[in-house]
Amino acid sequence: LTDAQISSWIWALSVGMGVTTLGLSLLMRVPIVIAWSTPGAALLIASLPGVPYPEAIGAFLMAALLMTAAGLTGWFDKLMKALPASIASALLAGILFRISVDVFVQAQHQTLLLLVMFAVYLLGRRWWPRYAVPGVLVIGVALAGVLGQLHFEQFHFAVTMPVWTTPAFSVSAFVSIAVPLFIVALASQNIPGLAVLRADGYHVPASPLIAVTGLASAILAPFGSHGINLAAITAAICTGPQADADPRRRYMAAVVCGIGYLVMGIMAASIAALFAAFPKALVVAVAAFALLGSIANGLTVAMQTPAERESALLTFMITASGMTLAGVGSAFWGVVGGMLALLVLKPREPKSA
Repeated sequence: LTDAQISSWIWALSVGMGVTTLGLSLLMRVPIVIAWSTPGAALLIASLPGVPYPEAIGAFLMAALLMTAAGLTGWFDKLMKALPASIASALLAGILFRISVDVFVQAQHQTLLLLVMFAVYLLGRRWWPRYAVPGVLVIGVALAGVLGQLHFEQFHFAVTMPVWTTPAFSVSAFVSIAVPLFIVALASQNIPGLAVLRADGYHVPASPLIAVTGLASAILAPFGSHGINLAAITAAICTGPQADADPRRRYMAAVVCGIGYLVMGIMAASIAALFAAFPKALVVAVAAFALLGSIANGLTVAMQTPAERESALLTFMITASGMTLAGVGSAFWGVVGGMLALLVLKPREPKSA
């Protein structure tokens, strides 16, 4: 791909995420965060080589239309209603745990930076709970600068321009890209995304959300978007108590996130260079500390019902493992394993006489 096509890809994803996050959150007054399909991007690394770019764009479009159909028919909503709160919460905790635990691995290499950030987080939680994570970010950036770990050599301001590519269609691209992309996004992104909302008490209908993200993906596919869907990790930051003590006001966190997405789309190349300037340990630590509340809440809800604890624990363990089986990520298999265990282990209700 050319640099212009790569920038257009980032632009399409960011604008799609921004518009849908803003629109859905303001309309429903719920912190609905949309993200690009990370498992889908990983899938494309293996699937795209050798496929002409117009055919890849056509496959993106077909995957988006499949997602739209899944939302409009309503069957995804029925699937989510059958998912117990304990399994959904364990799924959330497992997803976030896998991300957050890396901060301790990073501590082996960036001990001073992470110890200071950890201390700032604890002090912030003790005296200024709402500002603990922003404080960690500010102090972390300042200390990284003092330690000479900020690298702005490649940073520059540039406005991103979208590039249109006329889709082309082929059976091979549909089978090898469109169908797997649809399945991976549905299983590894949308199910966890709905689980995050449910775990924090937001019981919104799933089908309209899936349909809207599918339509947005279809519109933006010719500009390079391989698909947007419900967020899980980013959403957990906006749906948890760290966003606002009042659940009714947490949607404003998603609104701010949506605005950030739009800015990122306009300045895609510049934003990428800015994040690259920060040490990995700093980024991981800020994310980990921001997610601690959501992990704790997820585990609390997951373990509340004694008859479902073991199934929820299995869901958490499988999801947190990060395994990939048949090209599908651990979030999907966590749900499968947990539901199977629940079916086998949960005591049956006695029949009435």
